[in-house]
Amino acid sequence: MLACGNEEEMSIFIEMFQYPFIVRAFIVGILVSLCAALLGVSLVLKQYSMIGDGLSHVSYGALCIALACNVAPLRVSIPVVVLAAFLLLRMTERGLMKSDAAIAAVSASALAIGVSVTSLTTGMTMDVSSYMFGSILAMTKNDVFLSVALSLVVLFLFVFSYRHIFAVTFDENFGRATGVRVGFYNGMISILTAVTIVLGMQMMGAMLISSLLIFPALTSMRIFRSFRGVVLSSGILSVVCFSLGMAVSYQSAMPAGASVVLVNLAAFLIFFLIQIFCRKK
Repeated sequence: MLACGNEEEMSIFIEMFQYPFIVRAFIVGILVSLCAALLGVSLVLKQYSMIGDGLSHVSYGALCIALACNVAPLRVSIPVVVLAAFLLLRMTERGLMKSDAAIAAVSASALAIGVSVTSLTTGMTMDVSSYMFGSILAMTKNDVFLSVALSLVVLFLFVFSYRHIFAVTFDENFGRATGVRVGFYNGMISILTAVTIVLGMQMMGAMLISSLLIFPALTSMRIFRSFRGVVLSSGILSVVCFSLGMAVSYQSAMPAGASVVLVNLAAFLIFFLIQIFCRKK
C-alpha cells in the first residue's frame, strides 16, 4: 500500500513537470519559499512579522501603477518596495510611529492607491487580480531569470551574514557592544524581505505572500529551541510544504497560493500536536 502511494505521488510530480509554466513556478517558488522561511525566523522573533503583509500591499500598489503605465511590473515594484521597507525601518527606529501602526498606515495607503489607479485606467482585470490572489500563469521566462538571480543573492547574503543576523535578532544592545552594525543589518533584513515579497507575490498573491514568512518559523518553533535548529527546520519545511501545495493545487484545480498556505497550516497543526504530546510524556 505504501509503495503504491509513493508511486502515485511520484507520477503526479512527473506529470506536473511536463508543463513549462509549472516548472517555472517550481523553480521560483522553491527559492522564494526558502528565502522567506529563513528571513521569517528573524522577523517573527523580533515581533516584526507583519511587515510582510504591509510590504505585499505596497508591492500590489506598485504593480498596479506599472501595469497602468505598460511597464515591466517587477522592475517598478522592487525599488518601490525596498524604499518602503527602508522608510518603515527608519520611522520605527526614530520613534516617529510604532511598527504596527506604521505598517498598517503604509499598507492601507498603498492598497488604496493601487485600487484607485487600476479602476481609473485598466479596470479590475484578470491581470491585476492575479497579483492580488496569485497565479502561476503570471510567471514569464524573464521573471524567472530575475527571480532566480535575486533569490540567490538573498540566500548568499543571509548565509554570509548569519552570525550578525543572529546577534541583531536576539539582543541589539549586546550586538552594538560587540561591534555589530545593528542599523545596517536591520536594514539589510528589511530590504531582503522586501525583495522576497515582490518575487513571491506573482505566485502567492498580495493576500497570501506573508504566510511564507510566518508559518514555517512558527511551525518550527513548536519543536526546536535553538536559532539554528529553527532556521534549518523552517527552510526544509517551507520547501516541502510548497512542493506539496503545488501538487494539491494541480490535483484539485485550486489556486497555488491557497494550496500552499493550507499545507503550511496543516504542518503547523501537526507540529503543534507533537509539541503537546511531547510535553505530556
